[in-house]
Amino acid sequence: MRQMQQMQETQPTALDGILYFAPADDFLLSGRDGMVAIQWAGKPPIPLLEEDFTLMASGYPDYDMVGRGIYQALRLNPECTGAAVYAAVLREAYPHIISELGGQIIMLEAKEIDTPYLDRKITLLKIMALLDPDNTGLPLEIARAYVDKGSRLASMQYCVTCWYAAEKYLKTALSLAPGDRHAAYEYGEALYVLGRYDQAAEIWSDVLALLEPAERTRIEARIAGIREGRIPMVPPLDYLTALSVAVELHGNGFNDEAASIITDVLADSVFAQQFPLNEVYYLLGTCYQEAGLMREAAEAFKRS
Repeated sequence: MRQMQQMQETQPTALDGILYFAPADDFLLSGRDGMVAIQWAGKPPIPLLEEDFTLMASGYPDYDMVGRGIYQALRLNPECTGAAVYAAVLREAYPHIISELGGQIIMLEAKEIDTPYLDRKITLLKIMALLDPDNTGLPLEIARAYVDKGSRLASMQYCVTCWYAAEKYLKTALSLAPGDRHAAYEYGEALYVLGRYDQAAEIWSDVLALLEPAERTRIEARIAGIREGRIPMVPPLDYLTALSVAVELHGNGFNDEAASIITDVLADSVFAQQFPLNEVYYLLGTCYQEAGLMREAAEAFKRS
């Protein structure tokens, strides 16, 4: 049973357009005029683009084929089997790919991006984290991207996955830099959204002295609210999930039902005060407008 489990864990991850090649133990990856010489023995199978796999004239992939295949495999799934090994090969042998990766991240940072580009940013940051696992800023940036995605109405259907992923990466960031007030503050926020209020209060309490005065005042109020029971009636993530249902209903033309869900969410004054909801009020106004409730629509639009 244990042997079967180990075999399953070492199986390459199936990826669209990728075929895997398992070279002999004496295979040497070489390139860049002799500057690269990596023994492949003990490493996982090499991911190759399907077209490159069929073009291997010598029976072995060349330097460029291996680089293209590894980079594409990590872009498709930076958590694939062998990802850390593949990243180490890129770091050692493919500086031009590392440079391209960094350039793409800088480009995405420089502009407002929609959800597909946000997904691309998350993937690129995950690859960078594989390349530089001790960089405390990378898991923090990954978490922020997940929070961004999980808080947008346009991608609210992914809120559960995104907020749990954010919590995981914030925990990693805090473990790498225990004194980082930004990581601690945002980790507490993620715990709060997930409904782990006591844990959030504990994390925040540990870094209160490190916060700026305005931040400290706001977090002290949040901690006091937790201890006094002034918290949302259900975990904020449940409200975000409800809003994702409202978005779907609105998209399918069920505006009355969508508006009813939104008003139920907004009825929780603690949640409504703690989370910016301008976008939600705009959606509510749109639902009312399309349902023919013009007075209610105007009131909602005023608050958006």
